[in-house]
Amino acid sequence: MPKKILVTYTSKYGSTRKYAEWIASALNADLFAAQTVEPKILSQYHVVIYGGGLYAGGIAGVKLVTQNPCKNLIVFTVGLADPNSTDYSEIINKNFMPELLAKTKFFHLRGGIDYKKLGPVHKVMMAMMKGMIQRKPESEREADDKEFLDTYNSKVNFEDKGTIDSLIVYVKGL
Repeated sequence: MPKKILVTYTSKYGSTRKYAEWIASALNADLFAAQTVEPKILSQYHVVIYGGGLYAGGIAGVKLVTQNPCKNLIVFTVGLADPNSTDYSEIINKNFMPELLAKTKFFHLRGGIDYKKLGPVHKVMMAMMKGMIQRKPESEREADDKEFLDTYNSKVNFEDKGTIDSLIVYVKGL
């Protein structure tokens, strides 16, 4: 009997939704926006894959899966920073209790941003981040800091369908 797989997500600006669609298509999984999911249905799935954007140290909408039991939980985050040079441990530890953390597999993907489409709160958050980076001495700025300043107030898109491959392989191996 084939595994029943759910891909659910919270997406504010579209990158997380796009990754969720790619993942669901590759796995022939059910796909629902998190706000439409009744928590009680999570237990009906062999695998639950949750995607959320990274905002101010949090994973958007993640309470759906942290407060409701899932058999095999996989979480993918989407943010602006390069996943190959970013340490996500603080964000993950802040959002997941140790017992759930031990049973969850995480994948980190890179999204995009269009400053013109940001809501007021996110515009302020990005302006604050810009200020924090600008106050750092140039010698202490990381590559991500420089990239942030170079692309500030522009439209950038780092979405890459190929980056879901390791998640797909992992799920198929369950």
